[in-house]
Amino acid sequence: MYLVKLIRHRGEKRIAVSFEKKQELIEGFKKLEGAKWSATLKVWHLPYTEAYCKLFKIKEENTVQTLNSKTSKQIEDFIRWLKSRRYSENTIKTYTEATKVFLNFFANKPLSDIDNNDIIIFNNEYIVKNNLSASYQNQFVNAIKLFFNIVENKKIKVELIHRPKQSKTLPNVLSKQEVKLLLEANTNFKHKTMLSLIYACGLRRAELLNIKPKDVLSDRGLLHIRQAKGKKDRVVPISQKTIEIVREYYKVYKPKVWLFEGQVSGEQYSERSLQQVFKNALTKAKIQKPATLHWLRHSYATHLLESGTDIRYIQELLGHKSSKTTEIYTHVSNRYIQQIKSPFDDL
Repeated sequence: MYLVKLIRHRGEKRIAVSFEKKQELIEGFKKLEGAKWSATLKVWHLPYTEAYCKLFKIKEENTVQTLNSKTSKQIEDFIRWLKSRRYSENTIKTYTEATKVFLNFFANKPLSDIDNNDIIIFNNEYIVKNNLSASYQNQFVNAIKLFFNIVENKKIKVELIHRPKQSKTLPNVLSKQEVKLLLEANTNFKHKTMLSLIYACGLRRAELLNIKPKDVLSDRGLLHIRQAKGKKDRVVPISQKTIEIVREYYKVYKPKVWLFEGQVSGEQYSERSLQQVFKNALTKAKIQKPATLHWLRHSYATHLLESGTDIRYIQELLGHKSSKTTEIYTHVSNRYIQQIKSPFDDL
C-alpha cells in the first residue's frame, strides 16, 4: 500500500512515504502528527520517531532495502528509454516508481530469476493484500511490461502478463443546480474562474493548469488545449460569457506566463492547491456528495448530452480516442433514462 524510505529534509531525518495518489489516502495521511508535504521532493514525510518506525516496520536506518547497482543501472536505462519515446513526466514517474516497488519486493532474488509466477505472487501479496485499486494494478502491468521488454530476461513472457479485470463503474455527475451552487460559493475570483473554466470547457485538471493567456482565442470563440492526454492538441468552444469572466480575471491578476499562477509570479498554479479550492467550494456549497474535481468534466459531458449534443461532438470536445469512452455518459443522462416507460404504468 505504501513505500517508505529514510530521507534528510532541511537537515532533519524524516520518513518519506509514497502511496497511490487518492484523495482519501492523502486526507488520512494528513491527519498523522507531523505529516508534511515536500514540494521539492514531491513526497509526503513524517518525523523519524520510534512510534512511526514501528508503524512502518523500520527497525533501523539500514533496513530500507535499495536496489543493487546493476538493477539501478537498468532502471536508469528504462528512464532514458521512456524519455526518448517522449513519455510524459507523470507517466515516467509513475512507471519508474511502480517498477521500483516490484523490484524491491523481490530484492533478495536476482532479476534474471524473476518469472511470470513472481508477478502473480506480487499481485496477490502486495496489490490485493493491500487492497490497491485495479487502476494501480493496471499501471503496474504497463510499467512491468515495458521494463521487461527493455531488460533482457528470458524467464519473463511479457505476452502472458495480463491486465486486471476492470470494474464497470458509471461516471459521477453533479446536477446543473449543484454546479451553480459550487461556482457561486467561491468568494475568491481566481478560484471561481478556475472552476468555471473546467466546467465550461470540460477540462482535465492538468489541461486547465497548462493554459497560457494566448490559448484563449477570444476572436474565434475557441480555447486551444495543447499537448493534452496522449500528447494531443485540440480546440474546444468557449462561450462569450466565459470569455468575459476570463478577461475580468486577467485584468485583476495580470498573469505573466500561465493563465493561472501561484503565489510566485510566473510559476504554475499547483494541482494540490486546485484540489483544495474544489474541496473548499464543496463545503461552502453544502454539497454532501464525495465529489472530486473530475466530476465537473463528467458533469459537462452529461449536461451536453442531455441538451441534445451529438455524442460524436462530445467525443471530440473531451479528446477521447474511442467513442466507447464517451458512450458511458448515455448511461447517466436523464434525457435518455427518463424517456423509458416502466411496464408497471401499463398495468
